Amino acid sequence: MQAWVIGNWKQNPATRHDVNALLDNLLTEIDAKAQANTSLLGSHSDRHCQLMVAPSCIHLAEVSTRLKHSPVICAAQDISEHSANTGAYTGDCSAKQVADSGATWTLLGHSERRQYHSEAHDSLVKKLTHAFAQNLRVVFCIGETQAQYDNKQTLEVIDTQLSVIKDLMTQQPELVASLANRLIIAYEPVWAIGTGKVPTVEEVSKTHAHIKQTVAGFASTADNMTVLYGGSVNAENADSFAADAMIDGALVGGASLKAESFLAIANAFEQAHS
Repeated sequence: MQAWVIGNWKQNPATRHDVNALLDNLLTEIDAKAQANTSLLGSHSDRHCQLMVAPSCIHLAEVSTRLKHSPVICAAQDISEHSANTGAYTGDCSAKQVADSGATWTLLGHSERRQYHSEAHDSLVKKLTHAFAQNLRVVFCIGETQAQYDNKQTLEVIDTQLSVIKDLMTQQPELVASLANRLIIAYEPVWAIGTGKVPTVEEVSKTHAHIKQTVAGFASTADNMTVLYGGSVNAENADSFAADAMIDGALVGGASLKAESFLAIANAFEQAHS
């Protein structure tokens, strides 16, 4: 299975100048590695790790244009739940607008959206529906808080969050056959995001196995679902995560804002999957 390493830039960088500087560094590093044959990241054929970045909405079209002929995919960080197209929803960007900007994927369900915008089950079902209606693929984020982890509720919380996918498949059975190609699940324990706290590889591996088994129980066509880990992933610990067969890649936050650390993580998964 191909690995995925996705950079969630969140509300960064602050200016177009800094966005372009980050892209310059990223694309220059990819080209240099390809020329030196030290990594397959620059080769479309034989590549074992797909790269993706998710800039803020204001920079989405420009980033998408710059990455169009590169080995890096562009994704949005979110879409509106209210309409797939247009409407009187001030501040929202629809799935159609995101797709028109050049993005082919969107993140949904990130813990920061759940926390700061009170996103819950019904909202996420709508967002998934809108994304798929506009041919956007989805990275669906799940994960437990520190209190839930301490109370050994991780799997219970994950099962509740995954029920969004089950309900979507029930409402739109035509999606079942293609779901594994249109959806990636990212397990991000909330307590590990940006904190430097990291669960053990064994803990992540067991959780990923549970996620894959649960989703496969929704439909046999989803038995090869890609599941990524996110939460303080960096260049120093990427090798250990990449070495585990249950971990199909990484959703990276802060380390994706520097080309060197982002590509070091990607290279760890590239080597593990080659």
